[in-house]
Amino acid sequence: MNSQDMSILSLILQASWVVQLVMLILVIASIASWATIFRKAQTLKRVRTLNDNFEQDFWSGTSLNDLYASAAQNAKTGGPMERIFASGMREYQKLRERRIGDVATLMDGTRRAMRASFQRELDEIESGLSFLGTVASVSPYVGLFGTVWGVMHAFTGFANMEQITLATVAPGIAEALVATAMGLFAAIPAVTAYNRYAHNIDRIASQEETFIEEFSNILQRNVGATTSASGH
Repeated sequence: MNSQDMSILSLILQASWVVQLVMLILVIASIASWATIFRKAQTLKRVRTLNDNFEQDFWSGTSLNDLYASAAQNAKTGGPMERIFASGMREYQKLRERRIGDVATLMDGTRRAMRASFQRELDEIESGLSFLGTVASVSPYVGLFGTVWGVMHAFTGFANMEQITLATVAPGIAEALVATAMGLFAAIPAVTAYNRYAHNIDRIASQEETFIEEFSNILQRNVGATTSASGH
């Protein structure tokens, strides 16, 4: 191999088939990782917007019944917080229809319904995050395996040479190092996106948990007021 063949493409084409297979795996992982990164960015942006819009409507003074009717219509297009609210209201109304007067039982059932909905929504939001974590943690080691194999292959070829110079060693070592570079190229964006999205999801989860507690307090006050009025 002469100096003009030291381009990245030439190094890839002249690498051993094992190293080429490692490079192909890393390229596929990188493409899938970037697709997940862009898709997850759009998903989280949409979730934050929908949650903020619903929370604004919730505190604007609109009645709970009107919000529930709207949430029932927007079951598929609404945000996670709206669906959590709808599940809580649905359970609350079912328990009220069964004439359950114990406040603790009523609120416990409502909270459990919202918690179950919250967990489902959180699992949906976190989908794809584990893939980014896997790419971030595994890709460098896959690239390192390709490098080690390439170096071994190169030194095996050197054994039949009578005279070894830098010109003969450099191409084989460079071929192997390309695998490490590709592993880092796949891992760095994945780990950056994973950390950023994990932080954003934690903030969304905290916002939704706070809403569950605030909404539960509102329902509990309503139940207390209704019970007090019935007693009088």
